[in-house]
Amino acid sequence: MGKLILIPTPIGNLGDITLRALETLKQVDLLLAEDTRVTQKLLRHFDISVPLRSFHSHNEHAVLNQTVELIANNELTGIVSDAGTPSISDPGFLLVRACIEAGVLVECLPGPNAVLPALAISGLPTDRFIFEGFLPPKKGRQKRMEQWIHEPRTVALYEGPHRLLKTLNQLVEVLGPDRKVAVVKEISKLHETAIRGTLAEAVAYFEGTPPKGEFVIVIGGC
Repeated sequence: MGKLILIPTPIGNLGDITLRALETLKQVDLLLAEDTRVTQKLLRHFDISVPLRSFHSHNEHAVLNQTVELIANNELTGIVSDAGTPSISDPGFLLVRACIEAGVLVECLPGPNAVLPALAISGLPTDRFIFEGFLPPKKGRQKRMEQWIHEPRTVALYEGPHRLLKTLNQLVEVLGPDRKVAVVKEISKLHETAIRGTLAEAVAYFEGTPPKGEFVIVIGGC
């Protein structure tokens, strides 16, 4: 029976990849990739050549059983997302669950992710927090936010540039303008920035500075 190994990849600086991740990438018999073009660039940078196969949110349901069979018939299969740790707000969860049900060994290497660095530099309490991933694009956004009105723990979520201001304004409406927040962008990249203050101050900042890049929003507890 084969093994599936989740391999985190850099979210910014390529130097963030671990030595163990590089060794594992060289050893796999098959590598599943969210976007093979993105992964191919990473592999070329480190002079690694392995068989690649697409596995992403648009095909994971359709190819799930076939992929589990492939993993079972190979000694070692790796899975990577475009950046960060597979299955954490990225494809991988369905495959991990199916492999466990099929008796396939599953392992995850430690490595890059966006939420922990953002929490660490937010200046908000990190001893207890909840991670919300991406909010629903339309239906269910406000209901999710309303759950945080009386939440004592720090809340962390991901957001893209095109929806950032909408999300911050909704947070002001639901949680109030004075709730503490840190908005961290482009972690581990050249223009990494953390905007700290109240939700109202964050809205004012991004109204004057159009959002660019990928963001982690860290919200203080009530």
